[in-house]
Amino acid sequence: MEADWEIEIGGDAPVIDADWPEFVDLLRSPARVSEIAEARLQPGLAEALVRLNAAASPVRTCKTDVFVPERVDPDELDAPHETANYAVACYIDLLMRSGQVWSLPTEAERACKQLCTRLRAIPLRRCRVDLVIRRAIVAGANDLGVTVYLTACGQTLMDAKTRLQECLSAFADAVAIRAS
Repeated sequence: MEADWEIEIGGDAPVIDADWPEFVDLLRSPARVSEIAEARLQPGLAEALVRLNAAASPVRTCKTDVFVPERVDPDELDAPHETANYAVACYIDLLMRSGQVWSLPTEAERACKQLCTRLRAIPLRRCRVDLVIRRAIVAGANDLGVTVYLTACGQTLMDAKTRLQECLSAFADAVAIRAS
């Protein structure tokens, strides 16, 4: 699987808003995942969100979306060109659990590098994960979080959605390894 990371914390860079009005707290109520429209659109997203918010997970989620990327480079997805006719993507905003915050960008960087190493070891083509370290607003305080972009392609739209489902599952597994 292709994986990379970057930092976007200065100037006009996007900020993760953990207190947005439509936030669904999956830590306290995993069954509420059915209230998240995006989880109904993309197979495997609901399961990944529940797993990422499980008691043993080092992270929690605060926002997600599913979208069709404007452009896809098959080489960036380790995909033969004939298998990149369709693409689908999603993002998940992640925060560390309470009491386990990254107080310095270097701590978030180290965690992202380790996660990328685990992801690159997974033999899954036609998908990639990009981790973007961002400032996050949590209960009015400044913190750090990660927006995770997961992208997959396929010969058909259903093929791309199936590969994204596999990518989401592999990502949740890789995050869970850290918790073990």
